[in-house]
Amino acid sequence: MLDPRLERLAEVLVTYSTQVQPGENVLIEAFGIDNPLVKALVDQVHKAGGRPFVNIRDHQVIRQLLMNATEEQIRTWAEFDAHQMEQMQAYIGVRGGQNIYELSDVPDDKMKLYNTIYNHHVHSTIRVKKTKWVVLRYPSPSMAQLASTSTDAFEKFYFDVCTMDYARMDRAMDALVELMNKTDKVRLVSPGTDLTFSIKDIPAVKCSGRRNIPDGEVYTAPVRDSVNGTISYNTPSPYNGFVFENVKLRFENGKIVEATANDNERITNIFNTDEGARYIGEFAIGVNPFVQHPMKDILFDEKIDGSIHFTPGQCYDEAYNGNSSGIHWDMVLIQRPEYGGGEIWFDDRLIRKDGRFVMPELEGLNPENLK
Repeated sequence: MLDPRLERLAEVLVTYSTQVQPGENVLIEAFGIDNPLVKALVDQVHKAGGRPFVNIRDHQVIRQLLMNATEEQIRTWAEFDAHQMEQMQAYIGVRGGQNIYELSDVPDDKMKLYNTIYNHHVHSTIRVKKTKWVVLRYPSPSMAQLASTSTDAFEKFYFDVCTMDYARMDRAMDALVELMNKTDKVRLVSPGTDLTFSIKDIPAVKCSGRRNIPDGEVYTAPVRDSVNGTISYNTPSPYNGFVFENVKLRFENGKIVEATANDNERITNIFNTDEGARYIGEFAIGVNPFVQHPMKDILFDEKIDGSIHFTPGQCYDEAYNGNSSGIHWDMVLIQRPEYGGGEIWFDDRLIRKDGRFVMPELEGLNPENLK
């Protein structure tokens, strides 16, 4: 018998997040063959009248493929999976694994090929643009360890945050979307951070359970050449199997001109992926009341209550600023008092201080009003 929490989560993913309709093809892509959520999703897709298809992936196998992969091999791999993705109307990605460092020793040139050929073609070009999609992590003891909790406590947290009232959150986000759409100048101030940029005429988009679970952000993008100043991220940031810490970026006219972290050479190599890797593709404000602290998992960390993320690389079509890149790297700055505090200013008006919205029309997004 399936855990009723899994059945409820599968129902949210199929009926709310992807809104599967009769006759639609739905690709369920999962990491780990012992993932019981896959069976619940298959049942829910059938119940909705859809046609489920399943890919089971394994990070150890992907690592083995990439260690000695040729460009031709990766292109063939991408073409094969792209053909499958083209047949789908919806996509549910159940990600996770036992070791977040599994790809950490894959050579940089191989990871670059994988990101710029496979991920860009299959996911950025087809899945993101042509399907109704949602991605999430599946809970595991390794995730509980990263969150510094017991496995049972983490599972309770996981199902609370993944099945919260996202429709309520959706309604509360409207005021922030409206304000961002009227805003030109943004200023972020925190310890080690003083950053300015424009978001004029770039749409704001609310994320309330349609694309990510957990969810809870409103995003846009800066005008590509408008970013100036410095940002110091205060959360660990996994990327390509390595956890970066104490990342600090300095911008001039939109471009990252200086980057430091716990591995300067490695971070510089990432920003040398292509021209767009040194420009920003997304600015987002996180509001999920259940996600309070980083756990080295970006699907959770970018939704942290009182946070922002400022993302080098590819922009989204819905908030298009012209930046194109093989990377999209969400890095998080928390502005609640226990993380040093901070402020967000829109057109010289304070909208959030120390993680709490101070404008009356935005108070619905403070945590006590979303739980």
